Amino acid sequence: MAHRNRLTAGAICAVMAVIVASGAYFYSQTPSAADSRAMVLPVDPAPLVAVTKSGDRSFSIEVADNEAEREAGLMFREQMTDNHGMLFVFEATREVNFWMKNTPMPLDLIFVGQDGKIRAIKQGEPQSEAVISPGEPVRFVLELKAGTAARDGIENGDLLRHPAIGTASGPGMPPADKGDTPSVESD
Repeated sequence: MAHRNRLTAGAICAVMAVIVASGAYFYSQTPSAADSRAMVLPVDPAPLVAVTKSGDRSFSIEVADNEAEREAGLMFREQMTDNHGMLFVFEATREVNFWMKNTPMPLDLIFVGQDGKIRAIKQGEPQSEAVISPGEPVRFVLELKAGTAARDGIENGDLLRHPAIGTASGPGMPPADKGDTPSVESD
């Protein structure tokens, strides 16, 4: 009788092991929902430059310049390199509110005025539905990997330069060509 119970217990363990192994295999073969739903825009050919007290910092960026791109933003993105970000371009200076719902990585949100000057820097916590706002109207928002602003000495009052930003001209940057400005939708 004891021998039969051991065989039954062994068979149950073997079946459970096969079920667990099968589940692990199929799970590993299916792309995660985060990967399949993440929006990835082309990297803009012009770098974004942050002019700081300690020197210029360059970033490769994706430009979100229409409503659908701004709404999706970096949602579902699980990682991003240190010198990469997304620039949100709004059709006019206005109050903006962001949140981190469906965003699994922490971010620095840099709020920028029409003149290219940084107005506020806020931190976004992963998956949070708390409203993140600069407290004043802005025209642009730059999202970077969390800690990048502190690491690179980016502060309120610093200047961002990029062709999508009206004050793109300056040392090391060609003047902004109005014909090359990304299209934005109007309300």
